[in-house]
Amino acid sequence: MAERAHIAAPSPPYLVSWNLTNRCNLKCDHCYLDAKELNGDTDITTEQAYGIIDSVAELAPGAMLILTGGEPLLRPDIFDLAMYADSLGLTPVLGTNGTLIDDTVAAQIKASNIKGVGLSIDSVTPLFHDHFRGLDGAWTKTIGAAAALYANGIDFQLQFTVMRENMEQIQEVIALAATTKARAINLFFLVCTGRGTERTDLTPDEYENALNAIAVAERKYAGRIMVRARCAPHILRIIDEQEAAALSEATSSAAGATAGCIAGTGYLRISPDGGVTPCPYIPVEASTPNIMTENLRDIWENGQEFQSLRNGTLGGKCKECDWAKECGGCRARALATTGELMGEDPLCAHEPPVKDDTHPEDRTKERDRPKWSDEATERLDAVPAFLRAMVKTGVEKYAAHRGVAIITPEVMKELKSKSGL
Repeated sequence: MAERAHIAAPSPPYLVSWNLTNRCNLKCDHCYLDAKELNGDTDITTEQAYGIIDSVAELAPGAMLILTGGEPLLRPDIFDLAMYADSLGLTPVLGTNGTLIDDTVAAQIKASNIKGVGLSIDSVTPLFHDHFRGLDGAWTKTIGAAAALYANGIDFQLQFTVMRENMEQIQEVIALAATTKARAINLFFLVCTGRGTERTDLTPDEYENALNAIAVAERKYAGRIMVRARCAPHILRIIDEQEAAALSEATSSAAGATAGCIAGTGYLRISPDGGVTPCPYIPVEASTPNIMTENLRDIWENGQEFQSLRNGTLGGKCKECDWAKECGGCRARALATTGELMGEDPLCAHEPPVKDDTHPEDRTKERDRPKWSDEATERLDAVPAFLRAMVKTGVEKYAAHRGVAIITPEVMKELKSKSGL
């Protein structure tokens, strides 16, 4: 049976996503929060928000803190919160629909020490994007936000949700992102929660085709823009299969921008009312622990969902899968579809091979994570904060692929020369 490697004393998360508000100026069809109201007094106070930032900094020094919503720019204290997080050594970044960002707001973002911004764009066609987001002119405003951020020297990335209606635009939207000078594009795969429960997900074959296209684009755009699949850990298998199909070594393992799911092992989410879950697509329930009444470290180390994701046994065909330890499936999608956090991921088309006990070199054996030399760590620290975690994952993947036990500046230089990054 496929079990996650037992983690007795988990390392702190390096990525924390915080939904600061349920309020939003858009009404997107797929919103996992079902955010919509422009007005209301349901937000936590500034002082309460400071307390949450204190808790995050105590648990996870130096972590990236994603300030998102709803629409976080609707909070008048958003820049104060960002500066406070920065003062405690956290790395604040902003997740926004972009419609409220002009040159003035971009300058405020820069002044508040926000290290990067994620902008949501769901089509290369303004008409589709505006209809999907529920606001005429939304696409033009978001593209304008990208220009304002670039003009103010702020790193940004585009976020694209892959659905049946727009999956044929994957290559076009990646090209668009490169044109805007985005540092990365994240291609998210819908998890049917919130308003997303009203939408039909992709079929496993459509999902597989989309992942193949993204894997090809990850290599094609290496050195220009980072292309990453999100909520799609299966792409690790797709990349491996493409490498095995005689792709050149110079391109096959170069980018490493995409990694498996880190929910509950390197990542947590805080909801607008303080609920703490392993990822944003795992809904807040009555039993969900709350940072307003419980200690965040205790939640992280002992919460039931967190424990299950670290130490639990996968179900369905995931249980016997040859990719269980490196992929593990999307747990939020399994929960949304089967009602079981550790259930089978319904989007996966892979059929695990029958295990052959005569081959002890079973590829499911978990690779040891390479160590970092002091010099390589210093070089990693010089990478823009907005990209550091992703670069770290990519370098570790590259080193593990080659059996390198210690990552040195020379290993980083080798990867850079192969990928153009």
